[in-house]
Amino acid sequence: MIMSKSLEGKVALLTGAVRRSGRDTAIRLAADGAKIVLNCKNSKDLADGVAAEINEKGGTAMVQLADITDEAQVDKMFAAVVNAYGGLDILVNNAANRGHNKIVDMPFAEWKEITSIILDGGFLCTRAAVKLMTPKKWGRVIFLGGIGPHLGYKERCHVSAGKMGSIGMMHCLATELAADGITVNVVAPGRIGGERAPSAGEPTGIVPPVGFVGEPKDVGRTIQFLCQPEAEFITGQTIHINGGGFLT
Repeated sequence: MIMSKSLEGKVALLTGAVRRSGRDTAIRLAADGAKIVLNCKNSKDLADGVAAEINEKGGTAMVQLADITDEAQVDKMFAAVVNAYGGLDILVNNAANRGHNKIVDMPFAEWKEITSIILDGGFLCTRAAVKLMTPKKWGRVIFLGGIGPHLGYKERCHVSAGKMGSIGMMHCLATELAADGITVNVVAPGRIGGERAPSAGEPTGIVPPVGFVGEPKDVGRTIQFLCQPEAEFITGQTIHINGGGFLT
């Protein structure tokens, strides 16, 4: 990990941070001294487990259940964060559902559900977070992208539309918020091994040129670095972590 306690006094909220790279990121940021807020909609037992692991290691973490596509629930969650920790410095927009369906078979409700979590949830959480970051003239906002939108994975047009929309949002916000000391970036993983959420389905894509698939720690370490004070000159970027599976 990066230098110990480099995020002492910072508060980080991570959406969908109960598994894989989200969990790894939360543990890393906590080890750097940040107070952690774990958001999820339904997976309370998993979130409680991650929070307990952080707290047992001497960190500080709490769980906030909220549907991030619901404006009132997001406002309530951020009010609870301010009440508990006094503010917010880091936001990781990690929540997403990754369905698979052909466009001719896709109900509009499915399209709305998938894109809403990524885009509406990302917007609502980022808007609330930036209001808390701006007075401090410091903040880190990170969206989770993916390799799929860049390679055109079939049967995932809803996921890809949401992830590419996040890149557009990131570009605009990086410019809009630069003078306030807030960096905004996208981290786009390729094929990452390990246990997957039921909604993720089977892994898509081939093994990349490096000859092996990534691990959650590869994503977690990248997000961890982008949250550091030393990463202040990195903003408006999509950071690809894919072992050469997609070349920019």
